[in-house]
Amino acid sequence: QVQLVESGGGLAQAGGSLTLSCAASGSNLRIGPTTWYRQAPGKRREQVARISREGDIMYVDSVKGRFTIHRDDAKATVYLQMSSLKPEDTAFYICNAYIAVGDSNDYSLYWGQGTQVTVSS
Repeated sequence: QVQLVESGGGLAQAGGSLTLSCAASGSNLRIGPTTWYRQAPGKRREQVARISREGDIMYVDSVKGRFTIHRDDAKATVYLQMSSLKPEDTAFYICNAYIAVGDSNDYSLYWGQGTQVTVSS
């Protein structure tokens, strides 16, 4: 059974760094496009960063130059490196990914359970 698991959240000080992981568990998996979202209390969910299977990347303007998304296909994991953190980065971060199993070219969308990031000033 395929699962997507986030980790790496926690508490950081403003100006600090955290790295989030979005890891697919299961056998013989291929990860397609993967997206990190975040939602702060009282706000709408926001797409933060996205990486395609070919490595094409997009970032929301508010994190450009501070966040880096990259993938390790051998580990079936996508990382979100966050630096120069600001209190406004405080949110619940969640990833989704399109995943194919075995020789199939059918990718299904999976969501992780999310991880909290809190940045103190």
